[in-house]
Amino acid sequence: MTTAEIVAPVHVPEKVNVVNVGLPLFAEAIRQQERPVVQVDWRIPGGGDPVVVAALRRLYGPHARTIDAANEEVFRRLDRGAPQLVAVRTAADVIPVLAQGRVLLHCGPRISIENTTDPLRRSMRAAVCAEGWARTPEEADALLRDGTVRLEPANAHGTVVPMATSMGPTTPVWEVELAEAGIRTYAPVGQGSGDVAWFGRDTPGAIARLVLLREAVGSVLAAAVQEYGSVDVMSLAAQAVAMGDDVHVRTQAATNLLLRNLLPALVAGDHPRRHEAATFLSGNHLLFLSLAMAAARALTTWAAQVENSSVVTGMARNGTEFAAWLAGRSSEWFTAPAPMVGRALYQPGRSEADAAPDIGDSAVLELVGLGGAAAAGSPAVAQIVGGTMAHAAELTAQLDEVCVGNSSRFVIPFWGMKGAPLGVDVRKVVELGITPQVTTGILHNADGSGQVGAGVAEAPIKVFAEALLALDAKLSGEA
Repeated sequence: MTTAEIVAPVHVPEKVNVVNVGLPLFAEAIRQQERPVVQVDWRIPGGGDPVVVAALRRLYGPHARTIDAANEEVFRRLDRGAPQLVAVRTAADVIPVLAQGRVLLHCGPRISIENTTDPLRRSMRAAVCAEGWARTPEEADALLRDGTVRLEPANAHGTVVPMATSMGPTTPVWEVELAEAGIRTYAPVGQGSGDVAWFGRDTPGAIARLVLLREAVGSVLAAAVQEYGSVDVMSLAAQAVAMGDDVHVRTQAATNLLLRNLLPALVAGDHPRRHEAATFLSGNHLLFLSLAMAAARALTTWAAQVENSSVVTGMARNGTEFAAWLAGRSSEWFTAPAPMVGRALYQPGRSEADAAPDIGDSAVLELVGLGGAAAAGSPAVAQIVGGTMAHAAELTAQLDEVCVGNSSRFVIPFWGMKGAPLGVDVRKVVELGITPQVTTGILHNADGSGQVGAGVAEAPIKVFAEALLALDAKLSGEA
C-alpha cells in the first residue's frame, strides 16, 4: 500500500438513514442531531433466561401444533360464547360456600386478614357490619382477626368482584348463564360511586349503601329482570364499545343501554322502595361493570376447559398479590406482588404517594376483548394515558402483539374498524416481554378516603413466565 493510498480522503455519505435496534438511547442521540432514525423495539426473548428460551423453543416447535389447535378452540369460545343475564339473586342462594355460615368472598388469590391492604380490610369490615355480624368496624375487625368470619377467593367459587369488594351471603348478585356450556357465574350488583365499600371505605354511609342494595335495589332489579327476560350481555358491551366505552374504566354507554332495556319492567314494579332504587340506579354509571365481569368470567370458564392451550384465562388481584392462570390449568394460580398503577390521572391534591397497589377481579375483562383491549375507542381512557386517542390506541396495539386474534364482536371505530385483541398468548407475552395492561381505578392506601385516581396497571411478567414453564413441563411429560 502506498503513502498516497494511506492518506487518501474518506468519503462519508451525505445522507444517512439509521435503523436502531434495541436501546432507544442511541436513537435519541441521532434525533438530537436532527437526523432521521427508525427505532426498532427489540428485546431479548424471554429476558435472556436460557431455561425460558428453551421452553419457548419447544412451545413454538415440537408442541406448537398441539397448542395452536387448542388455542383455536379457546379463541372460538371467547369470541362466540353468548353469556346471558338471567336473574338477580341473593348470593347465599346460588353460591354454596356463602350458605356455610359467616363467610366473605374477596377479590384476587386467597389471602389472610393479616396480609390484606387497607382498602380491602376496610371493605371486609363494612361487609361484616352490613351482614349484621358486628355493630361497628372495630367489632368487625376482631371477628376477622380471630377467624370467626372466614375468607374465600371469589374466583374459586365461580364469582368475580370489582376493586376491593367483599361479598357476604345477603349480597344481591347478577346471575349469568352460558347455556351452550352449562355454566353459571356471578358478580355483585355494583355499589355505585362515592362513599362505598368497594372503594375501601367502612363508614356508616358505605355500610348503608350495602344495606340499600340488599333491601331495595337487589329486589327491584330481580323483579325487572324476571319480567324482561334474559339480556345478552356481550351484545350490549359491543354496542357500548362503539359508543366510547372500554367497559372497564368507563361503562356509561353500557349502563344506559341496560337500563333502557329494563326501564319498562322497572316502572311496572310495585316494590315499596322502587323510587329509592330508581334514584340509585340512575346515578350509578358503573352499574354495568360487574355484570360485564360475570359475563367475562363465564366465557373464560368455558375457555379454561380446553387442555394444552397457551391462552391466559384468568387474572385477579387482591392488592397484595397478582394471580394468573392458563386454559386447562385453572386450578393452578401463578402469583407475584401486585403492581402499582401507572400512567395515572389523580384527583386534585392526590398523587402516587396516596395510591394502593392494583386490586380487583376486573382484569378478566382484558382477557375477553374489553378494558385495555378496547382502549383505542375510549376517550375516557385516552384522557388517562396521555390525552389523545393515539395514546389510547397504543395501549390496544401493544396488547394486539401478544394475542391469538381479534374479536369479531368488539369492533373499534377509532381503530380502523378492527376488532379488539383477543386471546392473550403466554408464549408471546414471555417472548416479547409485553404483559397485559389493565385500565383500572386507584384507591387510597391508608386513610379510607376511597378512590383517588385511575390509570393502567401492568401485569407482572413473573406470573406468565412461571405459567409458560408449567405448560412446557406438562407437554414435555415432566409434570
